[in-house]
Amino acid sequence: MYVGRFLIVGPDCGAYRVSSRSFPNRRIAERDDRLTVGPTEEAEETDNPYVSYNCVRSTGNGAVLGNGSHVDPVAEKIDVGYPARDALASSLLALDYEKDDYDTPRIAGVLDEGGAVVGIVRKDALLVERVTEPTLVATYEKDSPEEIDFAPESAAEAAETAYDHEFEHAVCAAGVVREGDGVSWAIENGQD
Repeated sequence: MYVGRFLIVGPDCGAYRVSSRSFPNRRIAERDDRLTVGPTEEAEETDNPYVSYNCVRSTGNGAVLGNGSHVDPVAEKIDVGYPARDALASSLLALDYEKDDYDTPRIAGVLDEGGAVVGIVRKDALLVERVTEPTLVATYEKDSPEEIDFAPESAAEAAETAYDHEFEHAVCAAGVVREGDGVSWAIENGQD
């Protein structure tokens, strides 16, 4: 099954995976306090604004994961004191779903001091909820939050588990786990 981009977030861990049929030549790179999805050297040039973006940003003692430019305002709002639910809801509502040929939803998850919050904005709905179990949301087919079995012991295991998930067209993945007063992360770029 092809679900597009997806993320998993649950009280102490998270993962984000790029799955793509149209733009498979991408990878995740680490830059300071964030992980960024971008084209590989082999990728054809494109002016598509949805191909490159920050997919993970650290925030104080947590992290924000997502499939687009909304990751930055969510992280910035949390850093100035917004509760995770409000930061997600206001940013997703303001940026709305992607105005591409598929009306692609924006998905995001936050690990915060209270556990985890997941959100999605689709053409027909905005859903934001605090979750107590690992929860998956995807851009297609699985576009409502649903619990999933996910219990990685490390960020590398979280990234590998997301990358190796049965959903089709894996491109790259990132994993995040709580560690002390912050988070650690890892990247899985497949045949890198």
